[in-house]
Amino acid sequence: MKITPEELDGGSISESTGEEELSQQERELLSLIQSGFPLEPRPYAVLGAQIGVSEQEALELTRKLRQKKIIRRMGANFRSDKIGFRSTLCAAKVTEDKMDAFVKAVNDLPWVTHNYLRDHAYNVWFTLICPSWERVLETLRELEQSTGVPVLNLPATKMYKIKVDFDLS
Repeated sequence: MKITPEELDGGSISESTGEEELSQQERELLSLIQSGFPLEPRPYAVLGAQIGVSEQEALELTRKLRQKKIIRRMGANFRSDKIGFRSTLCAAKVTEDKMDAFVKAVNDLPWVTHNYLRDHAYNVWFTLICPSWERVLETLRELEQSTGVPVLNLPATKMYKIKVDFDLS
């Protein structure tokens, strides 16, 4: 997820309150798509068949869940190191007067997978994934030079991936 200027106005990214009531079909759909999104020409037809609705209804249910911000992101996850890329977690202390420009600069980087505002001295965090370690360092240098904001570079020394699926049925 990338920070948008609209999200900055409220000072934080809106999140689900957890109070939304989900239908049984929504629960079944969420359970299926967490780790088993069909790699098919018409994935919503497959999902619909699995939960007893039409392709169009499965697509509409998914859209509704995204609009309600229950689904935040849909996409594949790759182990960047396994495909020859390098990644790093980055943090920055961004003052109010530089926030809009810094966030725009980060959002414009093609290598940023997601970024977040935090209520902390280091208030902007993002993940950068590049084809090489040299490109990571070059990108961070360019970002710092263009914004005047120092960036803390926190490369992982060991990979921990925890797979979490929520059984919503």
